[in-house]
Amino acid sequence: MNAITLIHSGHVPVMLHEVLEALAPRTGGRYLDGTFGGGGYARAILNAADCTLDAIDRDPAAIERGNAMAIQANGRLRMHQGTFGDMEALVGAEGPFDGIVLDLGVSSFQIDQAERGFSFRNDGPLDMRMGSDGPSAADLVNTCKEADLADILYRYGEEKLSRRIARAIVAARAEAPITTTGQLAHIIRCCVPRDRANIDPATRSFQGLRIAVNDELGELERAFETAPRLLAPGGVFVVVTFHSLEDRLAKRAMAVLAGRTGNPSRYEPAPLRQEAPAFSLLHSRPLSATDEEARENPRARSARLRALVRNPVSKMPVSGMPS
Repeated sequence: MNAITLIHSGHVPVMLHEVLEALAPRTGGRYLDGTFGGGGYARAILNAADCTLDAIDRDPAAIERGNAMAIQANGRLRMHQGTFGDMEALVGAEGPFDGIVLDLGVSSFQIDQAERGFSFRNDGPLDMRMGSDGPSAADLVNTCKEADLADILYRYGEEKLSRRIARAIVAARAEAPITTTGQLAHIIRCCVPRDRANIDPATRSFQGLRIAVNDELGELERAFETAPRLLAPGGVFVVVTFHSLEDRLAKRAMAVLAGRTGNPSRYEPAPLRQEAPAFSLLHSRPLSATDEEARENPRARSARLRALVRNPVSKMPVSGMPS
């Protein structure tokens, strides 16, 4: 088994040790990385065991990186361009999988490239698309009604001053279109003070726009509808989140799948027979990055890892296997 290397050494996968511990790659196993990005998880999985890996990414640049890695992997890595919410259509025939992993953070490659428009620290086109199609952040900023724009910033960015920001954006775009990250960040900073934690005032608004542009929560909901069907008995579904909206969605979805949705009313009679849930939580609480990793990689500070395991005895049909 040849060791797989990364062409771009600047990528640092978050909570890699914990991800590998949860997946426990084994020889002959089949795995799925739904967010290939810089390839950090993919490389580690392929190096951990003589297994096969399918990887998905909507970003054409990530697919190029993956294709280069696939050559080194001698047929053990297969790349698929698309969104992880469509994983069943993209890779369902390759399953069932012994492990599936999603890293929901923005790739460091995307953040570091000003022309992708994700960062407010470097001026660039106001894009924010993880793929290459669909409306950009500039399209939303310049065409959404004020109320709709405020709703995006509040719901997805959890920005309490969303109405003030939306009003300022609408006033600014009446003078000239907002086309760069620098323009938008300046507008936000002029109407929102820094908080006590000294977080840049543009942080939450940029998050909200990015989530809306890429339908990130919708993708995650679709993934939870399909990923469980793609797991083999004993397979593990690992999700690494980076903000509260993602983590709450993952927490609720995994609780439902593991049968931890609470008991019915105490006034209602208990059911005569309850079937064992098809899934179990791998950890009772989400895992966080170690203090050492958080110091070395600031991106890891907000990371939370949740994992779900398909119980070996399960009546739920498995995609790719006869039911």
